[in-house]
Amino acid sequence: MPETSDTADPVVVTEQTHLEESRAALKAMREEALTLRAEGGNAVSTENLLAALRGRAKALMDDPNIPLFFGRLDYGDSSEAGEFRAEHYYIGRRHVHDGTGEPMVIDWRAPVSTAFYRATPKVPMGLDRRRRFGFAHGAITGYEDEPLSDPAAAAAPAGQPGASRILTDEIERPRSGPMRDIVSTIQPEQDEIVRADVNVSVCVQGAPGTGKTAVGLHRVAFLLYAHRDRLRRGGSLVVGPNKEFLKYIEQVLPALGEIEVGQTTVDDLVARVKVTAQDPTGAGVVKGDARMAEVLRTAIWSRLRSAQEALPEGIMIVRGSRRWRVPAHEIDELIAATKERDVRYGAGRAMLAPRIAHTILYRMEVAGETTDDRTQNAVARTSEVRKAVDLLWPAIDPVKVVFELYANPEVLAAAAEGILTAEEQESILWTATRPKAPRTPGTAKWSSADAVLVDEAHDQLDRLPSLAHVVLDEAQDLSAMQYRAVGRRCSTGSVTVLGDIAQGTTPWATPSWSETLKHLGKPEAVIEELTLGFRVPRQIIDFAAKLLPDAAPGLLPPTSVRQQGGALEIDQVPREADLVDTVVTAAQLALAIQEGSVGLITADSRVAEVAAALAAAGVEHSVLGSEPAAPAIEGATETEAELVESLLAETVGPRLAVVPATLAKGLEYDQVLVVEPAEIVAAEPRGLRRLYVVLTRAVSRLHVVHSAPLPAQLTGAGF
Repeated sequence: MPETSDTADPVVVTEQTHLEESRAALKAMREEALTLRAEGGNAVSTENLLAALRGRAKALMDDPNIPLFFGRLDYGDSSEAGEFRAEHYYIGRRHVHDGTGEPMVIDWRAPVSTAFYRATPKVPMGLDRRRRFGFAHGAITGYEDEPLSDPAAAAAPAGQPGASRILTDEIERPRSGPMRDIVSTIQPEQDEIVRADVNVSVCVQGAPGTGKTAVGLHRVAFLLYAHRDRLRRGGSLVVGPNKEFLKYIEQVLPALGEIEVGQTTVDDLVARVKVTAQDPTGAGVVKGDARMAEVLRTAIWSRLRSAQEALPEGIMIVRGSRRWRVPAHEIDELIAATKERDVRYGAGRAMLAPRIAHTILYRMEVAGETTDDRTQNAVARTSEVRKAVDLLWPAIDPVKVVFELYANPEVLAAAAEGILTAEEQESILWTATRPKAPRTPGTAKWSSADAVLVDEAHDQLDRLPSLAHVVLDEAQDLSAMQYRAVGRRCSTGSVTVLGDIAQGTTPWATPSWSETLKHLGKPEAVIEELTLGFRVPRQIIDFAAKLLPDAAPGLLPPTSVRQQGGALEIDQVPREADLVDTVVTAAQLALAIQEGSVGLITADSRVAEVAAALAAAGVEHSVLGSEPAAPAIEGATETEAELVESLLAETVGPRLAVVPATLAKGLEYDQVLVVEPAEIVAAEPRGLRRLYVVLTRAVSRLHVVHSAPLPAQLTGAGF
């Protein structure tokens, strides 16, 4: 593949000119958005229009360090007159047009851009040539041309890093701060997932370094482009494992011009009670089991009462000079018919009063009286009907439902009969999970699993609204009940599930994606597998994969296309007392030998000790999970343009981050320094899986420092 890095090359000069003209055009587009007047019919509509203009201006912000385009597609065509007509399109992160509306840069999500990612010499998709651009500090430094019209012209498969130096350099480019987009390096198998139809739910099993998180985020961006009205009406959401992960990915979608996608964790998604406690493992496993949904359903519907028992005389309504009676057995028939409609408990309760009133109206009409909807509504609102509904189909508080299951063994036994064993029931009672059993819901100390059950109870009472699309990342660690919580947020929409079974570290981690999809309510979802890694060097992947036979039996080891010298280093410290000092020295060396980010990953119990030693040595660093929240942006006194600028401001912290092992999942660093693997393994039941996660966070270099022996799986020739 021909390549040039000569900035004096006439082609480079011409392309740089187009880049500068495109930037000027984008600036004009943004200035036009900022100067538009927002005048609605009232204050609310005016504010909505102003917010839309601010969003538009924010989406059109230009980062001079990021190229507006990264590729070019050249087409050749012969006209009927026999003249050759050439067309080319620049492919970039967003659409840019000139003052006449002519496109200068085509959005990477546009149909014409598909060829940039998928065309090959065997299937050129009409292309004569694909051009990739090399950049430094936002300026073009070189280009590569890949001829596609002649299959013999390409020596290597298109799209793989080995066939493109520019592609490889982009993947290996040092990073700092949040995760970057991958629009210039999307591979064909990734692009197929990104462009999957909005009605299709997709589950992506991806080994470390295969780009599954980026694929999920880029799919949302694509769907917002292709189905913007639908996703804007229905909403879209990214669900991640923790807030540190969300901070890491938060800039990807804004960099692609998309600022309307919400981001949250499962805990925040179901935050109906304040979480202040942690369950014993056994209780957590039971509470996370899908059978708890049936326990809750039984507990909720058991609140219905028989009219023949509670109201043996039925209901008597006085209308004028006449009395109308509905006997108890008819009321029971109405209750049974309503329940058989498979409605939510709350919807059924709301239907009962109108149904009773309709029965009375029928009697009135048979007697010759004139009735209408107003009469039925008046009857439904009478105290006799309302009292009957409250007695027979009582209102329920979802928090109290869950509380009573834990507080009362008899209530739990009745609801869990034939569903949970006696031992399982015993394990989740307040007396088994808390040092002091609470007396009221207000004094209870709730766990994350409890919050999920409260959310489940809430949905069984009143259906939660559905979003148009949800991305669920690091999904392998969720319980069945957590999957149900996410699934009901996209019950009428689609979902993109991302994860790696080998990285499941919780006691309730999913054993299979088919089971996960069943709990999500998407059994028909397509399961895709990404096995080829582009970001983690082969030496690191091969080293970490030694853990898989014991950590995740049955899974094939991942592979990587990248071979990088010096990617793996292992040092044993003779004395445990010298371990932390050695780690500090290694961190200083890592900062000195290479640009980009450094993640120092250690067992959670050692984080404070390592951070203190770094501080004593004067090494600037951050500690994941301990940073204070950013102050809120107050825009009331700012001009519109200043507000947009402030919203886009990004603060990049220290290059070195001390990372508790339990927060490492989903993160990437140029260099990773792992401290005492044996401690990470010993810290939890699935410690080998946790270590596998930790060892696969490096993009260029992994340095392991240990005093205790390495896990037996990692020892052997060459290591």
